[in-house]
Amino acid sequence: MKTLFTLFLAAAAFLMMAFVVPQDQKKPGPWEIPAKYKSMKSSVKTDADTQKLGKALYAKHCRSCHGNAGAGDGPKAKNLETFPGDFSDAKIQAHTDGELYYMSIVGRDEMPNFEKNIPDEEERWAIISYLRTLKK
Repeated sequence: MKTLFTLFLAAAAFLMMAFVVPQDQKKPGPWEIPAKYKSMKSSVKTDADTQKLGKALYAKHCRSCHGNAGAGDGPKAKNLETFPGDFSDAKIQAHTDGELYYMSIVGRDEMPNFEKNIPDEEERWAIISYLRTLKK
């Protein structure tokens, strides 16, 4: 009887793990970025104060999904259907500042729109400036 109970518990634990273990996330498709964003330039100068502001805003708004180093491994990332992206990846760093702005502020799908949460243009560009420091 004890052996049967142990087998039952083991089977139940196995079934529960099937629902707890994260499934593979799909890779995001290419972004369709409007032309006006592709050529946008930052309206703030990049200096230590801008970097400090960007880092603080990143911690507040971005870190939960994108992680401390921007690798897409934040605590909320595992709950997303789509991998949130790795800011240190050369492909992401190759985007123009305006493209990063669109992806980070306007968003799409699971990437939320931050236009209301971050209404200040200087703060938005400070985040983009900080993202540039997350290179490998």
